Amino acid sequence: MAAKNTGVRAARTSANRAKMLAAARELFTTRGYTPTTMKAIADEAGMAVQTLYFTFATKRAILSELLDVEIAGDTEPVATMDRPWFTAAVADPDPAEQIRHQVAAAATIHARVGPLLEVIRAAAATDPELAELWQTNITQRHLVQLRLAEALLTKTPLRAGNTAARAADIALAVLAPETYHLLVHERGWTGAEWESWAADALILQLLPPQPLHGEAPGTPIPEAAR
Repeated sequence: MAAKNTGVRAARTSANRAKMLAAARELFTTRGYTPTTMKAIADEAGMAVQTLYFTFATKRAILSELLDVEIAGDTEPVATMDRPWFTAAVADPDPAEQIRHQVAAAATIHARVGPLLEVIRAAAATDPELAELWQTNITQRHLVQLRLAEALLTKTPLRAGNTAARAADIALAVLAPETYHLLVHERGWTGAEWESWAADALILQLLPPQPLHGEAPGTPIPEAAR
């Protein structure tokens, strides 16, 4: 009976935590970070504000956990580089298909977390704690792209002049949430259009030029096609 009661309490605690995070996401993305108070989050979640403070302590802690959950798509403690999409990308022997795997994953993540990242980016200009959170997110994204670039190098030489670090920089820029937001939310592209463009851009930028149609491998590539 004690074990059953413990399980019920744990499930209730988890459900309440999820409810608080959902309330915070709604308010952060509609009102902005600074105007949203802990009391407003508690009211939106239907919780006592003391319960919210006991669970998270600070508003920044809520945002940080919410960002982790939104990026992952779940609450499982699994690092990005242990996620199935990352494993599938690295395992694919075709360099272009590896790039398509990572772009597809980026599209899925951006569709889910893009509005929240915009909240953080906007607030980072005036909030030192969020500026630090934003920089940490950039560093983490770059590390993921670096590991993918290193995997790419085991399958093919990169386009002339590109090191793994340079390739990671290029991928970081092309797959940046700011770029996704600009094209999808500001310019009206669909997510599929962004995904197709991003994959084509990275394949062109990172992989060696391919022979023109009908030419044998090893045929010099005209300068205009490079």
